Amino acid sequence: MGSVAAWSDTPLARRLGLRWPIVQAPMAGGPSTPELVAAVSAAGGLGSLAGAMLRPDDLRAAIRRIRERTGAPFVVNLFAPLPPPTTARVAEWSALTGVTPPEPRPPVDVAAQIAVLVEERVPVFGFTFGVPPLDGLEAAGLDMVKVGTATTVAEAVELERAGVDAIVAQGYEAGGHRGTFLAPVDRSLYGTLALVPQVVDAVSVPVIASGGIMDGRGIAAALALGAQAVQLGTAFLRSDEAGTAAAHREALSRGTTITRVLTGRYARAVRTDLVDRLEASGLEPPDYPLPRGLSPEPPMLAGQGGPMARSMPAAELLATLAAETDAVFARFA
Repeated sequence: MGSVAAWSDTPLARRLGLRWPIVQAPMAGGPSTPELVAAVSAAGGLGSLAGAMLRPDDLRAAIRRIRERTGAPFVVNLFAPLPPPTTARVAEWSALTGVTPPEPRPPVDVAAQIAVLVEERVPVFGFTFGVPPLDGLEAAGLDMVKVGTATTVAEAVELERAGVDAIVAQGYEAGGHRGTFLAPVDRSLYGTLALVPQVVDAVSVPVIASGGIMDGRGIAAALALGAQAVQLGTAFLRSDEAGTAAAHREALSRGTTITRVLTGRYARAVRTDLVDRLEASGLEPPDYPLPRGLSPEPPMLAGQGGPMARSMPAAELLATLAAETDAVFARFA
């Protein structure tokens, strides 16, 4: 491999069989389609399926749709088990938004989801909001790569103790839900530039930098900080294969905020009139994930780099990101 492309030859990339150490982040609620996951993986990156909101049968079907399109490795991302929501504050929140509460659905069974991953022999298991039960993976004797999400050094250390193979260091700039699980979110808002090198110094497993990375400049910066790969979500929201709604694609050029009013958990999303109105009410939102079903519009989760998102096929974007990173390192060769 030539000197310019040496940046892509990291130990984590070799372990996963990647041409480029670029991960497409899992994006729940529609954007992270099996077609997007397969396109990224087939092009030499690592696609990620947002599986946390999928029932076991739907999760299995999505995994098989990916496999119909590529034999390359991919990630399925789940949430660590969360407390079941109560009905507290639902009525007053419904009155505020004008949306009638939907029929309650039983919570997703994380153990059943993990069983699907085991049965389908998924190559990479990603998770956030803590550590899910991993006993079943070991009992099955699978060589499944486990990747947890940390927003602080303490969380990264905890994930390493739990036996993960790599850690996503999620900076403040990242779109979507904050992966925080050990401390209040307001004490876990570290920028990517500050978080990544501290996590790299604190753990012995590979670190994947996430948050605000939109082009080759950001990729090069993350690798220079010691990351072995990068994870980009917002950069793929305008990809042809993404299930991102038209209004969401257009809104990426607007500002974002971290708020609880859209889902009940802190998440970075596009700031809209609805967000402003809900926050100004002073009402405490219902438990996660109930506010999502009580909203007149879907949450438009996105990171601070939204204005830099590009519209093109995922494989073309991946190749463009790699060429840009080549150019950055060539300038310093």
